[in-house]
Amino acid sequence: MDLMKGKKGIIFGVSNTHGIAYGIAKQLHEAGAEIAFSYAGEAMEKRVRPIAESMNAKIIMSCDVTKEDEVKAVFKEVEKVYGKIDFVVHAVAFAPKEALMGRFIDTTKEAWDVALGVSAYSLVTVAKCAEPIMNEGSSILALTYLGSILSVPSYNVMGVAKAALESAMRFLAVDLGPKGIRVNCLSSGPVKTLASMGISGFSKMLKAAVMRSPMKKNVALEDVGKAGLYLASELSSGTTGEVIYCDCGCHSAYGSAEEMDTLANAE
Repeated sequence: MDLMKGKKGIIFGVSNTHGIAYGIAKQLHEAGAEIAFSYAGEAMEKRVRPIAESMNAKIIMSCDVTKEDEVKAVFKEVEKVYGKIDFVVHAVAFAPKEALMGRFIDTTKEAWDVALGVSAYSLVTVAKCAEPIMNEGSSILALTYLGSILSVPSYNVMGVAKAALESAMRFLAVDLGPKGIRVNCLSSGPVKTLASMGISGFSKMLKAAVMRSPMKKNVALEDVGKAGLYLASELSSGTTGEVIYCDCGCHSAYGSAEEMDTLANAE
């Protein structure tokens, strides 16, 4: 497939071959895109570099997205190697582990600042640094989750951060729209990734997703990757300021009769 042939861009947040960012990268690469990769510090390099090299990446750089100077340095190198680019994928999120368990009311100010800084404000930084080198018709894509609009057990402060991310996306879409740059969020159903396994009770989230889904299954990594390809490509040329769901319908269903019976009979 040559959908992305001649297209160039960068992905922030690939960490292993099980994550959503990898699923999107794989689809983009197979569609012909040239992809630059960033990783969060030396500890992640040994995981990211083999993935990036397997996709013939010309740029593999460390970047702390909370530091604007590092983000600027990445885009300076991207411009040097590629000139103008066509897509940016923001797949970066983090909250201290203790903030993803127990009661939300016990969230500390420190955990709040870290979660919103890494997971939401970084999209603003990335978009601002990317803007000067993005082609007309290009796309910025950020990853979100249903916990942004619903109180999902143990998602806690990350839900607040994702809500902020989605709101920031809409404002960025308005700012960048006149330049022909689209900004959207992709909301995936629960996928077993390195990051998600840090959420207390995640296995219950997977089971609940199956019960809640009209399709009676969890979304597959390939499904989410294809949705990411759609949003990064010209196929979504008329879509901006949107949250696109790829969750087998979980966000649209209160629950099946089977789920309601199960909940009603639970002790």
